[in-house]
Amino acid sequence: MAQSDSQIYCFFQGEFVPLEEAKVGVMTHALNYGTGVFEGIRGYWNQEAQELFIFRLRDHYLRFLKNTAMMFITVPRTADELVDLTLELLRRDAFTTDTYIRPLAYKSSEQIGVSMEGVRDAFTLFAVPYGDYVPMDRPLTLGVSSWLRSDDNSIPGRAKVTGNYVNTALAKNEAVRNGYDEAVVLNRNGYVVEGSAENIFLVRDGVLITPSVADGILEGITRDTIIRLAQEELRIPTVERNVARTELYYSDEVFLTGTGAQVATVGSVDGRIVGDGKAGPITSSLQSLYFDIVKGRNPKYMDWLTPVGAGRGIRAAPAPIS
Repeated sequence: MAQSDSQIYCFFQGEFVPLEEAKVGVMTHALNYGTGVFEGIRGYWNQEAQELFIFRLRDHYLRFLKNTAMMFITVPRTADELVDLTLELLRRDAFTTDTYIRPLAYKSSEQIGVSMEGVRDAFTLFAVPYGDYVPMDRPLTLGVSSWLRSDDNSIPGRAKVTGNYVNTALAKNEAVRNGYDEAVVLNRNGYVVEGSAENIFLVRDGVLITPSVADGILEGITRDTIIRLAQEELRIPTVERNVARTELYYSDEVFLTGTGAQVATVGSVDGRIVGDGKAGPITSSLQSLYFDIVKGRNPKYMDWLTPVGAGRGIRAAPAPIS
C-alpha cells in the first residue's frame, strides 16, 4: 500500500488501514456499554539519534493482557507479538516527534444487551503525534473533586476499562470548570486516590508518599518507574499508604505521574500553596532523571526503551497535540 506524506495508519480488523477508514457501528457493544480495555504508551523522539524510543513497551502490554483477561476479552497475541505489531505500525507511520500509542481491545458485536457472554472480541491499534497532556511549563493547580473514585468492587480503577473513564471525565471536567488544571479524587473512605487520570505523590520530610494499590489506584507504570528511580538514584524511600486530603496541604512537594502527565509539578491544591509553589528539589531531580531516560540519554536504563528502528524512511510528522 502506498503511503502519502500525511498518512497515519491503524491496525484494524486484522490489517493496516488508513486511520480515517477504521470505523465501528453505532450498535457496537463497547460503544454502548463501555466494554473495552486500552493502554496508553508513549514514544519519545531523540533528534540526535534520529530514533523514536518507546518507553516500557512490553510492560504496558503485560498489564494490558491482565486487564483484558479480567474483562473476559481475548486478545489472540502474546505481549511480545503485540510489541512487534506496534513496531510495524510505527515504522509505517514513521513519526519524527513524540508519539502516543493506543491499543484497544473491545466487545465488538453489534447487538443490544449488556451481557458479555458470546460477544465477539476485537483489537485495534493506532498512534498519533502527541505533546503534553497537562501543562509542563508551570506548576499545576489541583482541586479536590466532589466525584469519588469508583470502588474496586464496582469498576476497578487498577484496570484501564473504557467505561471506568466516565468517572475520570466527570472529575476532570469539574476541575477545569472550576478553574483548576486537574482534579484530586478521593475514595469512599475519604482517602486520596489519584488525579483524574494520574498517580499522585507527596514529599514530606524527604520521603515520598503515595496512595497504596488497595486504595483503588491505577497501578501505574510511570508510578513504578518513579518509585524505583527515587530509591536507586536518590536513595529516597517511598511509603505506600492511606493519604488524607489535608496531607496535601501540609506537603513540601506534590507531583503527578502518568504516561500522559509524565512527571508534573503541582503548585497548589484547593488554593493552598504547596511548598513555595514551585518545583521542589526532589520533584525536579525525578523530572530530570525521567526525561533523560525516556529520551534515550541515560545508558543505564536503555533496557526500558524499545527503538522503532533508525533508517526506516522517516518523514516529518504533524505538529504534536497540545
